[in-house]
Amino acid sequence: MDLPFLPEEAQVTFDFSSIKRKWLNVPYANKSPAQKLDIFLPNGNGDHYPVIIIIHGGGFRFGDKQGIELKMALEPGVKRGYAIVSINYRLSTEATFPAAPQDVNAAIRFIRKNASLYHLNPDKIGLWGSSSGGNLAALAGTTGYTPVFVDSSLGAPRVPWNVQAVVDFFGPINFLTMDPQFVINGIAGQVHDSPDSFESLYLGAQITKVPGKVKQSNPETYLNRKAPPFLIEHGTKDKNIPYQQSVVFSQQLMYNIPDTFINLRLIDGAGHGGPLFETPDNIDLVFNFFDLYLT
Repeated sequence: MDLPFLPEEAQVTFDFSSIKRKWLNVPYANKSPAQKLDIFLPNGNGDHYPVIIIIHGGGFRFGDKQGIELKMALEPGVKRGYAIVSINYRLSTEATFPAAPQDVNAAIRFIRKNASLYHLNPDKIGLWGSSSGGNLAALAGTTGYTPVFVDSSLGAPRVPWNVQAVVDFFGPINFLTMDPQFVINGIAGQVHDSPDSFESLYLGAQITKVPGKVKQSNPETYLNRKAPPFLIEHGTKDKNIPYQQSVVFSQQLMYNIPDTFINLRLIDGAGHGGPLFETPDNIDLVFNFFDLYLT
């Protein structure tokens, strides 16, 4: 997951055949073939499981619901009694912003509406996204009571879309500040202010030419006191997304939502994902966070 980010790096092969209770490629909307999700339950006959929705990264342009994010979360998640739901969404190769956050919103509504069918707890839903998926998770968290990304044509428009906890791994927050932050860090990082950057392709134009869309895609724009608890992690040597994106976002969260839990963890020497995020201790830390708010 370090630079360069290529499509094939978003694909991960792993075996989940040991998980007996699962539904694969479930459509949560019908506007695009991308609007599908996978549901994995703990083995046994349990019911009413708390839900963790996994949102993959890939620069809003690549990636898949059965990628590295699912591999990190799946086995420890079901062992700890969670339903793991991994979603695909429309990528920028198919549709530009706001298609992706509209899809995430629709997936949350679908899960809540169909909770009894899939043995899920509709009142205990968390999000876990990395990189661009971190942006989408954060955006869904801060807009949980704002109908800005509700597309009624995707189904269940009256079903609530708020969530109870968000984990954001190194997500971009304010697209316009990333290049200057790399300069401050002395890192020759990925260039974001160019017509062919991931963010520009996602928004449909070079980011400096559409500041209004940049603001709309920024989770900080929608901060309110109803936002859920956040756990945010970022590597200090990230060459894709400068770590200050998470620092500033966590500060804004704490300033605007003083009554909820915000935890920022900077991982010294870590890049854009990789082994330091995937250690058993760090995965336990993530699930300990979810345990506080989903169980």
